[in-house]
Amino acid sequence: MIVTALVVFVGCSVWTVVYSFTASRALPVSKFVGLDQYERLFSNARWEQSVTNLLFYGVFALVFSFVIGFVLAALMDQKIRFEDTFRTIYLYPFALSFIVTGVVWQWILDPGLGLQATLRGLGWETFSLNLIGSKDTVIYALLIAGLWQGTGFVMVLMLAGLRGIDEDIWKAARVDGIPKWKTYVFIVIPMMRGVMITSLVIVASGIVRLYDLVVALTDGGPGFASEVPAKYVFDHMFARANIGQGLAASTMMLLSVLIIVIPWAYLEFGRKKGR
Repeated sequence: MIVTALVVFVGCSVWTVVYSFTASRALPVSKFVGLDQYERLFSNARWEQSVTNLLFYGVFALVFSFVIGFVLAALMDQKIRFEDTFRTIYLYPFALSFIVTGVVWQWILDPGLGLQATLRGLGWETFSLNLIGSKDTVIYALLIAGLWQGTGFVMVLMLAGLRGIDEDIWKAARVDGIPKWKTYVFIVIPMMRGVMITSLVIVASGIVRLYDLVVALTDGGPGFASEVPAKYVFDHMFARANIGQGLAASTMMLLSVLIIVIPWAYLEFGRKKGR
């Protein structure tokens, strides 16, 4: 397993970075061109749009998935009836692939086939829901579909963290007359630091690699309004036969993942080692 990790992950990552400085087109070549590929990358309006979209999607996906996931977990932690059933229902979308999720939500949001057509057929003639057809709103369609699939997973992680809180803490808070919301905000959530950080790393890494959902739901359109970095990489490497440009974009994605993973590794392992 160690050899596999070194060859496949580390080796391929190094190869990606090295050949991002070459003039590779349809096939890899060893002609180094310095930072030319990166200059083209950052002067490309399509790349700028993809980064902007990912930042917008990422910020709102993180905030809403954590808030909704925690609220659902807190409600599930109240020892409600049919807890297993509700947990399965909330987690079920996560078991689906992003391709399936994208296709399903494409049908739901299709103006001539989905929710809009259904409600108009029921008599609401003025109802309008054309998120995927407008450049200004298509990113919201991606966000809705992404939250529908990923929030249940965050809920399960949060629920595991809540179940790890000692019952005596809740009893002490009730004896002291501390409101429940204050107990969550000032006592419980700080104690769930490890779960929060782990959830953040998992969700953020998935956001950086966002690809399947975009291809299935919007294919990057209308125009490039819903373009994301992973699709930019794939299109340049396989559709446009521009390996060098694709690898430069891929290297920037790798850098963004390292920016997430390295602080997490330090917080999780560095401090423990120093104790």
